[in-house]
Amino acid sequence: MTERLDALLARIHELQEQVEDTYREARDEWEREKQRLAGEFVRRQRRARIGLLRFLRTSRPLVVLTAPVIYSGWIVFLLLDLFVSLYQWICFPVYGIPRVRRGDYLVLDRGDLPYLNAIEKFNCFYCSYGNGTIAYAREIASRTEQYWCPIKHSRRVRDAHDRYPLFFEHGDGDAYRQGLARLRRQYGIPEDHRDTDHHP
Repeated sequence: MTERLDALLARIHELQEQVEDTYREARDEWEREKQRLAGEFVRRQRRARIGLLRFLRTSRPLVVLTAPVIYSGWIVFLLLDLFVSLYQWICFPVYGIPRVRRGDYLVLDRGDLPYLNAIEKFNCFYCSYGNGTIAYAREIASRTEQYWCPIKHSRRVRDAHDRYPLFFEHGDGDAYRQGLARLRRQYGIPEDHRDTDHHP
């Protein structure tokens, strides 16, 4: 069972790498084409932009009225970003867990698109920041869970994080006790911390 699972996980990782390589090649090709047609490309994109007044005039009133509710999420995202950044900088060195690179998750590259007006650019920035912050926090949380509680739930979890398949089966106390140190070693936990730590 374990060998089969390891083989499947290795295959999934290999496929993810292939997807990343294919995406990188397509993006590089897109960049080369963009360089070749730079002037025409920008002109075409600017023609697709909708002016601010027209954009506001064609927006539904209820959409405009709900905007303050959406934008109030800034506070939550900023606080979450600040908390998880401080948390990993303070705690991860103690546990021996490698820190998460924030820049791998917060990608804010839509602001230079010529076909977006100012409101659309702001919306894109906001969505990128919100979703990137959540992905960044999820990675920090998944590394924490791998250290403190790498046990699967009794029922299937929808869209579990990448480390979840490595976790121990629900109710298998022997595997948990025998394998916890191994999972912690994957983060480079020093010998004197592995078997003596308890959940805070």
